[in-house]
Amino acid sequence: MTVRIVIADDEALIRTGLRVILEAEPELRVVGEAGDGAEVLPVVRRERPDVVLMDVRMPVLDGIQATRRLLALDEPPKVLVVTTFENDDHVYDALRAGADGFLLKRTRPAELVRAIKLVAAGETLLFPAAIRTLAGGRPRNQVPGIERLTGREGEVLRLMTRGLSNGEIAAELIVSAETVKTHVGNVLTKLGARDRTQAVIAAYESGFVEAG
Repeated sequence: MTVRIVIADDEALIRTGLRVILEAEPELRVVGEAGDGAEVLPVVRRERPDVVLMDVRMPVLDGIQATRRLLALDEPPKVLVVTTFENDDHVYDALRAGADGFLLKRTRPAELVRAIKLVAAGETLLFPAAIRTLAGGRPRNQVPGIERLTGREGEVLRLMTRGLSNGEIAAELIVSAETVKTHVGNVLTKLGARDRTQAVIAAYESGFVEAG
């Protein structure tokens, strides 16, 4: 299976560098580029990529708003935010908007390729320490549905904030991986979360788990 990719970045040099790295991989194919956030939507509609590499700081329309527009499509691509600084508030806002993860521009080529393949396969790139840091100091918000979590679902959510996989959560709670999968699904449904990242953000923003 070939993963189709669109690169969105306002710096032509960055786009060219990413294209060279990605097209060296036989399973990856760059099908389009965008120089600002406003250009992304028409390119995605035309090329129907599996993954969009999205710079968060772009002119005309930033990566956060562009991500929201992409995820409103009937068949949205996966979105990987690419940033210079991991403690950038724009990254946090992009994750809140539904991005599937983020990468630093200094990420090594092999890690970039691995991340794209993981996200294309339906995985979420969760960086619990970075999310905890970014959430620290932000005002708490009410998160509808968090009060409806059962005791076990709350335990699962707390372990999710530590970045544990379903298998690791199962070992911690001494239950089956299938049981954990069910609990994770219930947590996402009750919180109205698109993925694990959004559930972790909700846990910190609501004060269910302390950030900072």
